[in-house]
Amino acid sequence: MSFSASRRSRTALAVLLAGALTTVAAALPRGPEGDGYQDGNTAGVVLKDSSIVLSGNGLGGDRGSGYSMPRPCWYEPGKSAEEMLATQEDLGEYWYHTNPGGTPEQYEAWLNQYKDKVGQDGRWWSPAYNSADPGGMACWAGLEGALWVAAGDTPPAGISPEVLLAIARAALTVPEPTINVNPDGKSYVNLDTWVWLTGIGATERSVTASIPGIMSATVTATLGDDMSIDSGTDWAKEHNACGQTGTPYDGGDKASCGVTYLRASVDDVYTLTVTTEWDIEGSIGGAPSGVFQPIPVSTERDIAVGEVQSTVRR
Repeated sequence: MSFSASRRSRTALAVLLAGALTTVAAALPRGPEGDGYQDGNTAGVVLKDSSIVLSGNGLGGDRGSGYSMPRPCWYEPGKSAEEMLATQEDLGEYWYHTNPGGTPEQYEAWLNQYKDKVGQDGRWWSPAYNSADPGGMACWAGLEGALWVAAGDTPPAGISPEVLLAIARAALTVPEPTINVNPDGKSYVNLDTWVWLTGIGATERSVTASIPGIMSATVTATLGDDMSIDSGTDWAKEHNACGQTGTPYDGGDKASCGVTYLRASVDDVYTLTVTTEWDIEGSIGGAPSGVFQPIPVSTERDIAVGEVQSTVRR
């Protein structure tokens, strides 16, 4: 069962709980502000009023898929009954400030909702949200300022391993690589143009969202086995035996990963596109928990192609 703090006390509770959450056993570290945000999409993670910890090498990259959490707000376990009562007693002046004309009797009646829980086995749960989600604050505003939850119970919209998994997925980003080619400045008709990628770094990246000592969930992104090439024109042969990132130029004539252009670009350029794909898997408490849609990453580079000039001697 759960007990809702009165709506009138919501403001005081929100101010309090934004900076003073504790776990069942010890103080919870604050979640990072801004980690996991992805460029170019609306999704990302900026935790507010949260004790969730984000970690892993999949934070702070360049590219995501626009993944949006099913619900961008939730409740987290916070103070014990004794801790909450002591804090609310310290906020007595604030109660009178937000209740002009309030009497000591009214204040004591309001405080009784916290006194009644002393000695009971449970926790006050407080709301948190993802402010990077456009609906995050509105979702948070619809939650109670605090809920009393008996030990072993989880309230509706309470944090769960599945919610942590969604948070980790929303925070996951992958790098946007750089296309390298040879010849570098300008290619020529019927000459193989070698293509490879740099800047990817680790080919396995993960994000873990956790409430230390209570629960955790992890998403892992693994770079796919084959990148693909689009030459940008029908007048070309594409060589797509590339593996994950292509093969750097080694001095040879034939490229297993690259393009052979069959017509000059004249006064224009061809837009070369290279696409990689990251496969995404989830786990809760170390056990597999399903897969997410892959994250495709496409990078472009303009290629000027000229005709090979021949010299005729008379």
